[in-house]
Amino acid sequence: VAQALNWTFVDTDSVIEACAGRTIAEIFAQDGEPSFRALEAEVCIETAGGSQLVIATGGGALLNPVVYAAFAAASLLVNLRCDLDEILRRVGHDPARPLFTTEREKLARLYADRADHYNSLPFQVDTTHRAPPHIAEEILNLWRSKS
Repeated sequence: VAQALNWTFVDTDSVIEACAGRTIAEIFAQDGEPSFRALEAEVCIETAGGSQLVIATGGGALLNPVVYAAFAAASLLVNLRCDLDEILRRVGHDPARPLFTTEREKLARLYADRADHYNSLPFQVDTTHRAPPHIAEEILNLWRSKS
């Protein structure tokens, strides 16, 4: 999407790691989730104020009402949906994701706990069994229809 619009892509998790000088897993392990969430909120709010950006956030970022409001004020918010089994297949055991687990039951609980919030986002795009170019085109069509 960023490439098609000739905009800058920002992964807030990468920005958090650069700011902290540590990986997200290290931040979780050394400082705990609340410290990570505070840093995440700072980075997201600052990033949301930018222009001509395509921003990817971590799975919990938009659960923070202040972060959500910052993005909603000036952004097209799109929830990229995916079947739980496909998420497990794609991500596997990624040590960079401290809340991610390959234990399906634990992941299913996290997924269910966040579902209502994710489902409240204005736009939903199902990525299950779809290639990135098709997903990007759907998001671009949403962007064009909102502009």
